[in-house]
Amino acid sequence: MHRGLKSLLLAAPLGIAALAGCSAPADPQVTFYSHGEAAEVAPARFCDANGEQCSPPPAEPVGRLTVPEKAPLQISVPGEVSGTPWQVAYIYRGANGEEIDGRTPVFTPDSRRTYTLRVPPDGTRLEHVEVQQYSAVLTAGDGGGVDFGISGTWVLDPR
Repeated sequence: MHRGLKSLLLAAPLGIAALAGCSAPADPQVTFYSHGEAAEVAPARFCDANGEQCSPPPAEPVGRLTVPEKAPLQISVPGEVSGTPWQVAYIYRGANGEEIDGRTPVFTPDSRRTYTLRVPPDGTRLEHVEVQQYSAVLTAGDGGGVDFGISGTWVLDPR
Protein backbone atom coordinates (compact mmCIF):
# COMPACT_ATOMS: atom_id res chain seq x y z
CA MET A 1 0.00 0.00 0.00
CA HIS A 2 2.80 2.40 0.83
CA ARG A 3 4.53 1.57 -2.43
CA GLY A 4 1.38 2.54 -4.42
CA LEU A 5 0.98 5.77 -2.47
CA LYS A 6 4.62 6.73 -3.09
CA SER A 7 4.17 6.13 -6.82
CA LEU A 8 1.05 8.26 -6.85
CA LEU A 9 2.74 11.08 -4.90
CA LEU A 10 5.75 11.02 -7.19
CA ALA A 11 3.57 11.06 -10.31
CA ALA A 12 1.26 13.85 -9.10
CA PRO A 13 3.68 16.73 -9.78
CA LEU A 14 4.28 15.39 -13.29
CA GLY A 15 0.54 15.28 -13.95
CA ILE A 16 0.08 18.82 -12.63
CA ALA A 17 2.99 20.05 -14.74
CA ALA A 18 1.54 18.33 -17.79
CA LEU A 19 -1.86 19.90 -17.18
CA ALA A 20 -0.33 23.34 -16.64
CA GLY A 21 1.68 23.04 -19.85
CA CYS A 22 -1.35 22.11 -21.94
CA SER A 23 -2.85 25.56 -22.11
CA ALA A 24 -1.23 28.89 -22.77
CA PRO A 25 -2.41 31.82 -20.67
CA ALA A 26 -5.34 33.56 -22.28
CA ASP A 27 -5.03 37.14 -23.45
CA PRO A 28 -6.76 39.56 -21.06
CA GLN A 29 -10.39 40.47 -21.77
CA VAL A 30 -11.97 43.91 -21.31
CA THR A 31 -15.59 44.11 -20.19
CA PHE A 32 -17.92 46.75 -21.61
CA TYR A 33 -21.25 47.23 -19.79
CA SER A 34 -24.32 49.31 -20.59
CA HIS A 35 -28.00 49.21 -19.73
CA GLY A 36 -27.93 45.78 -18.07
CA GLU A 37 -25.85 44.02 -20.75
CA ALA A 38 -22.15 43.19 -20.87
CA ALA A 39 -19.70 42.17 -23.56
CA GLU A 40 -16.30 40.61 -22.81
CA VAL A 41 -13.97 41.54 -25.62
CA ALA A 42 -10.70 39.84 -26.59
CA PRO A 43 -7.87 42.08 -27.73
CA ALA A 44 -7.76 42.99 -31.40
CA ARG A 45 -4.01 43.36 -30.77
CA PHE A 46 -2.03 42.16 -27.76
CA CYS A 47 1.76 42.23 -27.48
CA ASP A 48 4.33 41.95 -24.71
CA ALA A 49 5.57 44.96 -22.70
CA ASN A 50 8.03 45.87 -25.49
CA GLY A 51 5.33 45.91 -28.17
CA GLU A 52 6.68 42.67 -29.65
CA GLN A 53 5.65 39.01 -29.43
CA CYS A 54 2.06 39.68 -30.47
CA SER A 55 -0.78 37.19 -30.22
CA PRO A 56 -2.68 36.47 -33.42
CA PRO A 57 -5.85 38.55 -33.64
CA PRO A 58 -9.13 36.79 -32.83
CA ALA A 59 -11.61 35.81 -35.53
CA GLU A 60 -13.95 38.55 -34.26
CA PRO A 61 -11.68 41.44 -33.21
CA VAL A 62 -14.55 43.89 -32.60
CA GLY A 63 -17.00 43.52 -29.74
CA ARG A 64 -20.67 44.42 -30.07
CA LEU A 65 -22.99 45.79 -27.41
CA THR A 66 -26.21 47.78 -27.51
CA VAL A 67 -25.62 51.18 -25.91
CA PRO A 68 -28.89 53.12 -25.80
CA GLU A 69 -28.87 56.83 -26.57
CA LYS A 70 -27.83 58.86 -23.51
CA ALA A 71 -26.75 55.69 -21.62
CA PRO A 72 -23.26 55.56 -20.11
CA LEU A 73 -20.76 52.88 -21.13
CA GLN A 74 -18.83 51.32 -18.26
CA ILE A 75 -15.45 49.81 -19.02
CA SER A 76 -13.63 47.37 -16.75
CA VAL A 77 -10.04 46.29 -17.42
CA PRO A 78 -8.15 43.40 -15.81
CA GLY A 79 -4.96 43.79 -13.78
CA GLU A 80 -2.80 43.02 -16.83
CA VAL A 81 -4.11 46.26 -18.35
CA SER A 82 -4.59 48.46 -15.26
CA GLY A 83 -1.02 47.67 -14.18
CA THR A 84 0.24 49.60 -17.21
CA PRO A 85 -0.55 53.01 -18.73
CA TRP A 86 -3.87 52.85 -20.61
CA GLN A 87 -6.58 55.09 -21.99
CA VAL A 88 -9.93 55.07 -23.79
CA ALA A 89 -10.31 56.52 -27.30
CA TYR A 90 -13.80 57.06 -28.71
CA ILE A 91 -15.81 58.39 -31.64
CA TYR A 92 -19.25 59.99 -31.37
CA ARG A 93 -21.61 61.09 -34.10
CA GLY A 94 -23.27 64.39 -33.24
CA ALA A 95 -26.98 65.06 -33.77
CA ASN A 96 -25.99 67.07 -36.88
CA GLY A 97 -23.99 64.09 -38.28
CA GLU A 98 -20.59 65.52 -37.40
CA GLU A 99 -17.97 62.98 -36.27
CA ILE A 100 -16.40 63.86 -32.91
CA ASP A 101 -13.41 61.97 -31.59
CA GLY A 102 -11.74 62.13 -28.24
CA ARG A 103 -9.71 60.31 -25.67
CA THR A 104 -9.34 60.17 -21.94
CA PRO A 105 -6.16 61.13 -20.16
CA VAL A 106 -3.65 58.28 -19.90
CA PHE A 107 -4.29 56.44 -16.65
CA THR A 108 -1.12 55.66 -14.72
CA PRO A 109 -0.33 52.08 -13.70
CA ASP A 110 -2.53 50.72 -10.91
CA SER A 111 -4.49 53.99 -10.60
CA ARG A 112 -7.84 52.62 -11.81
CA ARG A 113 -9.52 49.51 -13.23
CA THR A 114 -12.74 51.09 -14.48
CA TYR A 115 -13.90 54.06 -16.49
CA THR A 116 -17.38 55.33 -17.32
CA LEU A 117 -17.81 57.00 -20.70
CA ARG A 118 -20.78 59.38 -20.77
CA VAL A 119 -22.42 60.48 -24.00
CA PRO A 120 -23.54 64.11 -24.27
CA PRO A 121 -27.36 64.28 -23.83
CA ASP A 122 -28.02 66.17 -27.10
CA GLY A 123 -28.73 63.20 -29.39
CA THR A 124 -25.07 62.35 -29.84
CA ARG A 125 -24.50 58.66 -30.59
CA LEU A 126 -21.48 56.60 -29.54
CA GLU A 127 -19.99 54.81 -32.57
CA HIS A 128 -16.58 53.39 -31.66
CA VAL A 129 -14.59 52.76 -28.47
CA GLU A 130 -11.05 51.47 -27.99
CA VAL A 131 -9.19 50.63 -24.81
CA GLN A 132 -5.51 51.19 -25.56
CA GLN A 133 -2.70 49.76 -23.46
CA TYR A 134 0.70 51.41 -23.80
CA SER A 135 4.13 49.83 -23.93
CA ALA A 136 7.47 51.52 -23.43
CA VAL A 137 10.27 50.89 -25.89
CA LEU A 138 13.77 52.23 -25.31
CA THR A 139 15.12 53.89 -28.44
CA ALA A 140 18.69 54.26 -29.54
CA GLY A 141 19.88 57.23 -31.52
CA ASP A 142 20.03 60.90 -30.63
CA GLY A 143 20.32 60.69 -26.86
CA GLY A 144 18.18 57.54 -26.60
CA GLY A 145 14.90 57.85 -24.82
CA VAL A 146 11.61 56.12 -24.42
CA ASP A 147 8.96 55.74 -27.09
CA PHE A 148 5.41 54.79 -26.14
CA GLY A 149 3.49 52.52 -28.45
CA ILE A 150 0.19 50.72 -28.17
CA SER A 151 0.73 47.09 -27.20
CA GLY A 152 -2.90 46.14 -26.62
CA THR A 153 -6.19 47.27 -28.16
CA TRP A 154 -9.75 46.19 -27.29
CA VAL A 155 -12.41 47.46 -29.70
CA LEU A 156 -16.17 47.92 -29.27
CA ASP A 157 -18.57 49.18 -31.92
CA PRO A 158 -21.82 49.93 -30.08
CA ARG A 159 -25.12 49.21 -31.80
